[in-house]
Amino acid sequence: MIVDSLGRELRDLRISITDRCNFRCAFCMPEGKDYEFFPREELLSFEEIAKFVKAILPLGIKKVRLTGGEPLLRRHLENLISMLSELGVEDISLTTNGFLLKEKAEVLKSAGLKRVTVSLPSLRDEVLSKIVGREVKASQIIEGILKAIEVGLSPVKVNVCVVKGLNHEEIPEIARFFKGLGVVVRFIEFMDVGTLNGWSLDRVFSVREMLELLQRSFELEPVGRSYRGEVAERYRYKEDGLEVGFISSITQPFCGDCNRLRLTADGKLLTCLFAREGHDVKSLIRRGAKEEEIRDFVVSLWSKRKDRYSEERLELLKKGILPKKIEMFKVGG
Repeated sequence: MIVDSLGRELRDLRISITDRCNFRCAFCMPEGKDYEFFPREELLSFEEIAKFVKAILPLGIKKVRLTGGEPLLRRHLENLISMLSELGVEDISLTTNGFLLKEKAEVLKSAGLKRVTVSLPSLRDEVLSKIVGREVKASQIIEGILKAIEVGLSPVKVNVCVVKGLNHEEIPEIARFFKGLGVVVRFIEFMDVGTLNGWSLDRVFSVREMLELLQRSFELEPVGRSYRGEVAERYRYKEDGLEVGFISSITQPFCGDCNRLRLTADGKLLTCLFAREGHDVKSLIRRGAKEEEIRDFVVSLWSKRKDRYSEERLELLKKGILPKKIEMFKVGG
């Protein structure tokens, strides 16, 4: 176990598998922009990722989540999942936009994937198509969610990024639909990740507002966080006990409990979702560093960590400072 300078324990590793996506999502890749994607040779191979994970497991890593871009675009992703499973990773999960989930859920489950989280910002086809930048039906994503449930990728969760004036009025509708499927929904405040998504404070629909809107339709009661570092504020419906979560990184930052290390597809380590730059571990891996050397690199990086961007955001905005950050499609969630 290692802790940083603010007493935060490292337990959770997020791995971005690719910077590419099959949607040009308005939350991270709006139209009218040109994007530079990593050349294939710049991406970490599955073997290199597995070597890194094996090296740092003794530091206390309990969870490994595969993200993107869109991770299901990476060919033979099940091979990486098998490698991680054989290393003894306790909890292997995946965050996806769900577009390819129906056809891949079964093989991913067989390889050792435990859980899946699907990002679905709207149930309305016209709104969803506007957000993701191509014509798509919500039913296509829902079919993938149902397949994940069928094969036992449990619990299946759905993340809903809420933007005022875009999809905030759908909150009760989305909650009711997934409640009927027994799927946990997490409503997320619109975050200023990267520099391309047009974020502004007046587009943030707060967790307090989400709760007030949802409580007009459902009776909810709070549930305490199950561990330090859990980002969702959890509630449950009184009538059936199913949970619903809220993530308030804008209005109620949780930097003090953050326990996540992020590895980008091109081998940079990030100690914060809002990081301005990464720390190169790929060079270390590719020159044949031993596990102990990789582990020492991570220990040194984590122990000096002082990230508090979310807690400092408003002060920076008051000063007119908008720091450049790594784009969301390269970092994942």
